[in-house]
Amino acid sequence: MLFFRLLARLPLSFLYGLSTFLSVLLHRVIRYRRSVVEENLRQSFPEKSANEIQRITKDFYLNLTDLFVETIKLPGLQADELLKRVVCFNTDLLFDWINQGKTVIVMTSHTANWEWTAPAMVLHGFRVDSVYKTLSSSFSEQMMLLIRSRFGAVPVSMKTLPRRMVSEKNNPRLIGMVADQVPDIPEYAYWTDFMHRDTPFYPGSERLARSRNLPVVYADLRRVKRGYYELTFKPLAGPPHTDLPPGAIIDRYRDLLETTIRAKPSDWLWSHKRWKHWRGKYAFLDPKLT
Repeated sequence: MLFFRLLARLPLSFLYGLSTFLSVLLHRVIRYRRSVVEENLRQSFPEKSANEIQRITKDFYLNLTDLFVETIKLPGLQADELLKRVVCFNTDLLFDWINQGKTVIVMTSHTANWEWTAPAMVLHGFRVDSVYKTLSSSFSEQMMLLIRSRFGAVPVSMKTLPRRMVSEKNNPRLIGMVADQVPDIPEYAYWTDFMHRDTPFYPGSERLARSRNLPVVYADLRRVKRGYYELTFKPLAGPPHTDLPPGAIIDRYRDLLETTIRAKPSDWLWSHKRWKHWRGKYAFLDPKLT
C-alpha cells in the first residue's frame, strides 16, 4: 500500500511515461489478453480492416495503462486539478431531480477513465454512492476502497446496496452503476443485441429504478486528450416507469453506450470478457424488470 501511496505523489508527466512503456510491454511482449481484445474488436466492427483493428488494439493498451496510472494518481490529485481534468455538462439534469428529493441512478460504463467520475461529481456538489463488485484479493479491495472514496464518494458493494437503499432513503444522491459488466448469473440476465452480438446485461439498474421509482441518466464519458475528459449526462428515463416496456431502460443505455464506443473504440475495455456467455447455454429465466 505504501508503494502505491508513493506512486500517487509522482507527477502525471512521469506516470504517463511509465504508462507508455507499460502499454508496449502488455501489447507486444506479455500480450495481455490480446487474443480476447482482437476477437472482441473483429466481432464488434466487422466493417473494419485488419490494419484498423490493429491500430485500435494498440491504442486500447495505451488507454488501459493510462487508466491504471491515473487511478493510482487519484489519491494524490488536488480538487482543483481534478475539476480541470473532468469537465461536466448538463449537471442541471441531476440537480433538478436532487432538488425534488429524488435519488438518481447514473448508469456508467468501462469507458476511458471511469474511476475519476465519482470523485469529480462529489466536487461538483453531489453526494455519490459508487456501486462496485467486491474483489477477490483483500489487498486490491482495500486499495480500491481507498481510491474510490477520494473526496467523499462512498463505495457500496452490490451485496450491501439493498441495505444502503433503506438506510439512506431520505438522502437524495447519485448512485453510480457500471452497467456494462458481465452478469454473475446469466440465467437471470436481460439479453439484447449489443455491438453485433447477443449480450447479457445486469437487470439490477432497471429493476432498482422501477422498484424505487427513481430517475435514470447515462454518463457519457469522452477523452478529450490525455488526462482530460468530458462527462455529459443524458436522460434515460424519468419516473413513473409504468409506460415503459420491460427492458426499455437497458435498451436505451445500450444504444447510448454503443454511440460512445463507436466514437472512439479504443477507449472501451476490450480485454473484458464481455461475451463469455451465450443465451443458448442457459435456460431462460424471467429477469423481472417490471
